[in-house]
Amino acid sequence: MASTPTTPLITHNDLEQRPESSESPPGRSSIVKILTGLFVSILVLSSLAAIPHRKTHLQSTTVDIEPSTSRPVEVVGADDSIEWQRSAYHFQPDKNFISDPDGPLYYKGWYHLFYQYNPDSAIWGNITWGHAVSKDLINWFHLPLAMVPDHWYDIQGVMTGSATILPNGQIFMLYSGNAYDLSQLQCLAYPKNASDPLLIEWVKYEGNPILFPPPGVGLKDFRDPSTLWIGPDGKYRMVMGSKHNNTIGCALIYHTTNFTHFELLDEVLHSVQGTGMWECVDLYPVSTTETNGLDMSNHESGAKYVLKQSGDEDRHDWYAIGTYDVVHDKWYPDDPEMDLGIGLRYDYGKFYASKTFYDPSKKRRVLWGYVGETDPQKDDLEKGWANILNVPRTVVLDTKTQSNLIQWPVEETETLRSEECDEFKDVELRPGSLVPLDVGSATQLDISASFEVDEALLGATLEADVLFNCTTSEGSAMRGVLGPFGLVVLADSALSEQTPVYFYIAKNLDGTSRTYFCADESRSSKLLDVGKMVYGSSVPVLQGENYNMRLLVDHSIVESFAQGGRTVITSRVYPTMAIYDAAKVFVFNNATGITVKASLKIWKMGGAQLNPFPF
Repeated sequence: MASTPTTPLITHNDLEQRPESSESPPGRSSIVKILTGLFVSILVLSSLAAIPHRKTHLQSTTVDIEPSTSRPVEVVGADDSIEWQRSAYHFQPDKNFISDPDGPLYYKGWYHLFYQYNPDSAIWGNITWGHAVSKDLINWFHLPLAMVPDHWYDIQGVMTGSATILPNGQIFMLYSGNAYDLSQLQCLAYPKNASDPLLIEWVKYEGNPILFPPPGVGLKDFRDPSTLWIGPDGKYRMVMGSKHNNTIGCALIYHTTNFTHFELLDEVLHSVQGTGMWECVDLYPVSTTETNGLDMSNHESGAKYVLKQSGDEDRHDWYAIGTYDVVHDKWYPDDPEMDLGIGLRYDYGKFYASKTFYDPSKKRRVLWGYVGETDPQKDDLEKGWANILNVPRTVVLDTKTQSNLIQWPVEETETLRSEECDEFKDVELRPGSLVPLDVGSATQLDISASFEVDEALLGATLEADVLFNCTTSEGSAMRGVLGPFGLVVLADSALSEQTPVYFYIAKNLDGTSRTYFCADESRSSKLLDVGKMVYGSSVPVLQGENYNMRLLVDHSIVESFAQGGRTVITSRVYPTMAIYDAAKVFVFNNATGITVKASLKIWKMGGAQLNPFPF
């Protein structure tokens, strides 16, 4: 076992830049509050440098840093920061604006990804469908644009849509077109040559649009047709997002037998009061016993069904687990208190407009979403691009809890790992500890970390913290008896910029505990006009489990997975100092009442290939 003596965690000196909490969570000692006030203008770091060796023991040195307010700071050029932001292994086009993933599918040995794209600018507009293909979901070939806004029914944008592959191999897309008046019309397209595995050319159906907003539905409240599936009566089903009475989000459901004429059912598939407009609705089955994905055509006995919507008003992707009545076309949540739009989310950070597809080659369901910017549009225009897609994730039901999904990066992501990893075993983190990890360049990493907490000490803690919430807390600078503890990534050596990802254990009045998984962007950048949220939510930690997380760090994007993927947070950050070789990784424990033991494996990540197809 390797250990380090106690190393004080810094008190951050830029609290004034962080949004104030709307409440003061109980359990904070008044002494801690006083100390925070005393040190708000002082940055003192006395820490130990942890250097990995193949024997995985630690050597330590002491580093003293003068207060950051008085020391000269090496200024990184703005051009360097902008250039550094671009990812190395996430999907994005060479330039310009990208958003919703559309019509993902697997066809004749190729993964296809279509996406909303502005070929002319780095801001929204002229929405066209970009197209790329891959053999492994990681390395991509860009293809010519699939569809452009060139008809009256989609002249203001070829918007979100889905792919359907029929049992006979026939493929078609249903998509929303924005007409001249921005009314939302549903349209059909199909490949010109279905024998072409690349599906390069697409033809819009001459009878478009095939669906207009029905009576009682707003012209701009009718969008994003789903993948079709067949019911027991031989008719195909399709769902779409909408709302009624302005506040009730709902999923409309249609029947069809010929894919050009659709019948709207009298009752919606599902609706929830107070959730507003639903976009990008998705419905799919998940096995309650196996870890493989299921297709909608697979009517596995006892399967659960996930219903998902993207909330147009709050810009979050919500999901709920329940039962789908295939005869009456109704969906019911297992837990009404966790209904769609008021319960669980795919991702508690920056993640939106997601879509899944079934991959028959590996019997898995794969999830795509896009990660938006939180910087000013002028910055996007300067760098020449905006937004990025997440690393694709597999989605299954958590068979241990039966109440949440498990999301995990597709296995192909690991092909980008370095052959050797830096490994740190049993690093003891006493209260207030902060330990830098010497891994060299820290801008492209895959980090697996496990934290062990003494269960006896955890159970003996009496202090209650019933109101804790990641988003209303003071971030990683807030000290509780049982947290926070975790990792700091994209930090410079003086910690003037940093993005902590961490656990926080909160005790209830009855002595039980809840665990939260949070990501703190409040000190992620020196820039004042970018988003700096504290994200997160609770995460189930079962008896006998250590606290574990996996982080994919790729320049300005960090995807964080807690407890094997039960809770996920995507962070989009804009550091100006913690870039290139100046980016560091730390492990920390800012709790006041527990010692934590950390073990980590850290791989360098290579870059994905994103090239034009070699015709």
